[in-house]
Amino acid sequence: MSIPSAVKSTPIQGRQQLADYLAAGEKPREAWRIGTEHEKFGFRTDDLMPPPFEGERGIRALLEGIATRYGWDIAREGETPVALSRDKANITLEPAGQLELSGAPLETIHQTCCEVNSHLEEVRSVADGMGLGFLGMGFQPKWRRDEMPWMPKGRYKIMREYMPKVGSLGLDMMTRTCTVQVNLDFSSEADMVKKFRTSLALQPIATALFADSPFTEGRPNGYLSYRSQIWTDTDRDRTGMLDFVFADGFGYERYVDYILDVPMYFSYQDGRYIDLAGQDFKRFLAGELPTLPGVHATMKDFADHLTTAFPEVRLKQYLEMRGADGGPWNRLCALPAFWVGLLYDQQALDAAWDLVKDFSREERHALRDGVPKHALKLPFRGGSVRDLAEEALKIAGHGLKRRARLNRHGADESVFLEPLVEIVQANQTPAERKLELFHGPWHGSVDPVFREFAY
Repeated sequence: MSIPSAVKSTPIQGRQQLADYLAAGEKPREAWRIGTEHEKFGFRTDDLMPPPFEGERGIRALLEGIATRYGWDIAREGETPVALSRDKANITLEPAGQLELSGAPLETIHQTCCEVNSHLEEVRSVADGMGLGFLGMGFQPKWRRDEMPWMPKGRYKIMREYMPKVGSLGLDMMTRTCTVQVNLDFSSEADMVKKFRTSLALQPIATALFADSPFTEGRPNGYLSYRSQIWTDTDRDRTGMLDFVFADGFGYERYVDYILDVPMYFSYQDGRYIDLAGQDFKRFLAGELPTLPGVHATMKDFADHLTTAFPEVRLKQYLEMRGADGGPWNRLCALPAFWVGLLYDQQALDAAWDLVKDFSREERHALRDGVPKHALKLPFRGGSVRDLAEEALKIAGHGLKRRARLNRHGADESVFLEPLVEIVQANQTPAERKLELFHGPWHGSVDPVFREFAY
């Protein structure tokens, strides 16, 4: 989840100003960067329970310990520490204390992987002394929703009260899911459109490759990416495949129209969150909200509002790929490799678009709706999603080789795709591997996952 925007509280003069804000993200190719974010579940190593916020072994103590030992600045709501920042990176808290690294914008995936490894080492060095561990999966495998703690953030209090009004699984999304995502740049509106369409159509392939959430409350839940399934009953007003992205004339203005139709959560004013859940941003633009009479939305409000839509691909001043379950460190590096390989090389982008451009709306939705349960084995056009994944990985690999960003050993970024290539070759997702262990060596218990798959 995002922290309050740093955008200035500039008055909004009209709709074009909002489209111009999105367009301001355009960058020349040499300035394109890679921003990787990942979330992880904390647990106490003795009883596997998620840690609360307060207490000697709580999330607050962990944040303060990381800040003190490694020079992070603490961001607070009132007196409460809720995030850390350093060198354009942030460590933030998800609603149940899942720890998120929002990485700095970096030039190569080699740098991204170093950042991930450094972060995990820092967290582990502090967590070990507190008897805490961290696990990368898409869905909390053991604990019930009512056993998950809540972090004292104003944004989450508003969402917690609103979510049950618009879907049955929104609170599960907040408290029991973890993801990895990558944020990527574009050079023009046309480049944004092509990347948006290509990545949205291929997002179910990423979901299948990264499927790693087969357990709920200690038992198989019938899905391979239950995290992905959760989003289908969270809030239909702000999730989904965004069919309008594929319509003629799509661009910044059309995305603004979509965002303005997304119901609000809040406005962040004078250091506190004002509950505006379900209210109309267009009325806020006009100064007609009953909760804030005469107060007009600013560009800061718009930037914050952009973070409250949760489609499979999200546009801010960059594009966010949002389809993957959280996982171990090597898949945290594999996701940016997959998308950078597909989208940052023009030849690869053209090939990836050729792969998906004739998908019908019904086919795109069938992929989105089917992969949470079937992942790579979902049938598609006489073959399966595995065939699509194999082709997409080939395109991505060639794209990364043409980028030719080498590490000190002379290896290009395509080495980071190897975990995904192995998954496709075995035709076995991480979720299916864990189910195999559950029914075999783990003797019907999920407890070993916290030991064998912890960071």
